[in-house]
Amino acid sequence: MRKKICWGPAAFAVVALFAGCQKSTTSENQTTEPVARTYTIEQFMNTTSIGGSDFSPDNSKILYSSNQTGVYNAFEVPVAGGESRQLTNSTDNSVFVISYFPKDERILYSSDKGGDEITHLYVRNPDGTSRDLTPEAKAKASFAGWSHDQNSFFFRSNKRDPKYFDLYEMDLQSLTPKLVMQNEQGFDVAAISRDKKHVALTKGINTNSSDMYLYNTETKQLKKLTDHAKDIKYSPQTFTPDNSKLYFLTDEEGEFMALKSYDLASGRTENVEKADWDIMYSYFSRDGRYRVTGINNDASTEVKIYDTATNQPVQLPQVPAGDITGVNMSDNSELMTFYVNSPTSPSNLYVYDFSNDKTTRLTDTMNPEIDQADLVNAEVIRYKSFDGMEIPALLMKPKSASADNKVPALLWIHGGPGGQSRLNYSALMQYLVNHGYAILAVNNRGSSGYGKTFYAADDLKHGDVDLKDCIEAKKYLAGTGYVAEDKIGIMGGSYGGYMVLAALAFTPDEFAVGVDLFGVANWLRTLQSIPPYWEAMRESLYKELGNPATDSAALYNKSPLFFANQIEKPLIVLQGANDPRVLKVESDEIVALVKANNVPVEYVVFDDEGHGFVKKENQIEGYSAILTFLDKCLKGTTKAAGGSASSKK
Repeated sequence: MRKKICWGPAAFAVVALFAGCQKSTTSENQTTEPVARTYTIEQFMNTTSIGGSDFSPDNSKILYSSNQTGVYNAFEVPVAGGESRQLTNSTDNSVFVISYFPKDERILYSSDKGGDEITHLYVRNPDGTSRDLTPEAKAKASFAGWSHDQNSFFFRSNKRDPKYFDLYEMDLQSLTPKLVMQNEQGFDVAAISRDKKHVALTKGINTNSSDMYLYNTETKQLKKLTDHAKDIKYSPQTFTPDNSKLYFLTDEEGEFMALKSYDLASGRTENVEKADWDIMYSYFSRDGRYRVTGINNDASTEVKIYDTATNQPVQLPQVPAGDITGVNMSDNSELMTFYVNSPTSPSNLYVYDFSNDKTTRLTDTMNPEIDQADLVNAEVIRYKSFDGMEIPALLMKPKSASADNKVPALLWIHGGPGGQSRLNYSALMQYLVNHGYAILAVNNRGSSGYGKTFYAADDLKHGDVDLKDCIEAKKYLAGTGYVAEDKIGIMGGSYGGYMVLAALAFTPDEFAVGVDLFGVANWLRTLQSIPPYWEAMRESLYKELGNPATDSAALYNKSPLFFANQIEKPLIVLQGANDPRVLKVESDEIVALVKANNVPVEYVVFDDEGHGFVKKENQIEGYSAILTFLDKCLKGTTKAAGGSASSKK
């Protein structure tokens, strides 16, 4: 189910030049000797980011995406282990793999142009040539699943109407699409039955409520499956292998999403699985032997695999500590791929053989120059906010920090607004902590994963209650005894970038510096300029954030742009020129106004990036740039320089 719009991705990079900042007030008798070895940004970014996985038709190889070349490309690696082989050779636009074709070694992948999010679907042939299967220049296409007969795949496209995504089926022999369902009401396609007779749909009411529908592809009839006055979420997951039931998630009986089934013949619903946290997903292996469930367990992913014959859990393979994610079964359920990720270890790809209980690690993504013992784990903490609400957060303490060596610190605010900081590896966070900055990643009210009451607690109150949560987080840091109280800054991307600007504009005395990555400055304009393909969720956004037509005064008052004259602390702003979500003009204007205050402000525009920066060369320069800015303006360890703006091609 689509939750709140994710304005910011989990990983990005930035670049800047730097202005003069206020001199540090750190006591000269404090020791600055690090306990652990420090590493350069090049060393951190020599770690490889990978994702996606699929078995080749003969189960001998696994397909995945990797950014080891600087941008994401397609790679394959033998199931038995060994050297990987690069399949695509893009040098500009990232390639994100979907899978091999079911009966041959063609591969399907998606890609956009410079981060513009107009994704197309491509086929890469065994001879290395590629073809755009969705060539309409302004249309966005996304994969919706393989047919169970393995003769076609489904995809969504807004080529007919930019506002809505119709459902198509692509024949694998002719590679020609046919329309399956014309979407006139802003539905989201969630699942397709194996016999192709039914399509499960959702329609958002607001970010806390949705309805569920069933479309019959033969009769063309649409059936609404839910009827509720209260805010309840419904999220179809999968049809059972025999096509008789639809499995779906809902919070209709409590705070968290639970798994239920809907019988297509009788209309009867039954409970399938519950947890003490949100169930995030559940799906069946192709042969129906297993069902895989993922649970959002306090900012960590807990995976459960069930034997469908007995409904008993299967013992998971023994792997290093961390989250198991991306579980993918081979067609015959004899093999399973998955990733393992932790705050101190980037994702690595594994394969598990059920027949002999053998686990093989296929990748080693950490730069061998980095000793994992020098990295810092993240601790889940909780603190009370201004009104007594308990706020969860992830704390990372530098090894050099102590009562005798108080360190500067940063609040990290996630995107969303309904995102969540999770116990995953972040090169940027580790880099900053490795160089002496404590980080507290705040899951302020409105974050996902902590129940529907917490999730809705910031609706129409953005820039107010969520900002107060951040101020209380600052107090928590100051109370640790190892953070310098006058050296606490705030940093975030997308909606988190908005929180940075809001903090500096609305509470100008609270934070020492701000690091804003493509943050919203003017809610009136942002909500009026959302991409046309977000039409289906426009009303949901308005109900959560405000309608620019009817709530203009409230949106004005929560927009930092109109209060930029109050910003008096050093600020760095980073923006992708191709960003379709937070337009470049948002950053242009806030930078100009802060500069007029005679406040140190830096501005960098990437001409080749969108909403989140994915090119490794940009990440290397960007992370280094952030550290230099913080060393000057927060830690105060280097001499201030004149400010400037830059644009990276």
